[in-house]
Amino acid sequence: MSIHEHPSITHCTHVRVRYADTDKMKIVYNGAYLIYFEVGRTELLRACGLPYRELEQAGYLLPVLEAFIRYKTPAVYDDVLDIYATYVLQRSATVRIEYCIKRGEIEIVDGYTLHAFVSAEAMKPVRPPSLFFDAMEKACVLRSQMAGSGDGDVCSKVGGY
Repeated sequence: MSIHEHPSITHCTHVRVRYADTDKMKIVYNGAYLIYFEVGRTELLRACGLPYRELEQAGYLLPVLEAFIRYKTPAVYDDVLDIYATYVLQRSATVRIEYCIKRGEIEIVDGYTLHAFVSAEAMKPVRPPSLFFDAMEKACVLRSQMAGSGDGDVCSKVGGY
């Protein structure tokens, strides 16, 4: 089964570019996109019924193992950006989140982050907890049902927008 045959869930989060996110030219600093990826990832988990705080309280952390960003066109101060974070449901040792950041219909960047679960106490890799897969599977089913009914806005607003 290819990755495209697995169920997936996408969540969109809106952010407004802050002055602090820009460089001297008022263009979004390249490293700020990793922060936007984190916002997208955090809000995706929250929308799936599993806020990152609950993972931490259950004794798990989800550090980044790898990150990739492809820059397409710059974003500037005061732009409203849509951060699309997508998780393709796969029961594997790592978790890959895909991102696409847009300003309207214009694609600004795309990329991904790759994560592994670690024990918060021992700081050693562990198998992904069932609470993660249970939440993601349930969210995929719910989103699929909502998409079929025409309901279900998957966007949230963050950062004063």
